[in-house]
Amino acid sequence: MANLKRNRLELVKEVNGEEVVTENHLTPVFIPFGVVYEAMDLKDEIEGLVKRSDPGTEKELIDRMILFITEKIYNNQFTKEELINGLHAPNAMRELQEQVAFVANGHQSDATKKFLEKKN
Repeated sequence: MANLKRNRLELVKEVNGEEVVTENHLTPVFIPFGVVYEAMDLKDEIEGLVKRSDPGTEKELIDRMILFITEKIYNNQFTKEELINGLHAPNAMRELQEQVAFVANGHQSDATKKFLEKKN
């Protein structure tokens, strides 16, 4: 159990002209299995929303994903506002979905694997 999977989230902290300052956050070493159930429910809702194309619930679902990522996956290492303001708009939805998928499926991105290899 010594080699537990972790995930990474890179948030923009500030922008100075063309220079972007970011901060990397890693998931805790251990995420309880019970969190998987919540991730699976969110994942199912995301897939259902895409099929239905119901804009009334989209913002509500995004808010729930943001809270889930902030509180359950990253244990409040950053605030909801820091997450919202630190994601680059064109990639934000994909990033939120990938964070949920990490917990639901255990999928770790290649970028995260490379980052963790360099860190160790």
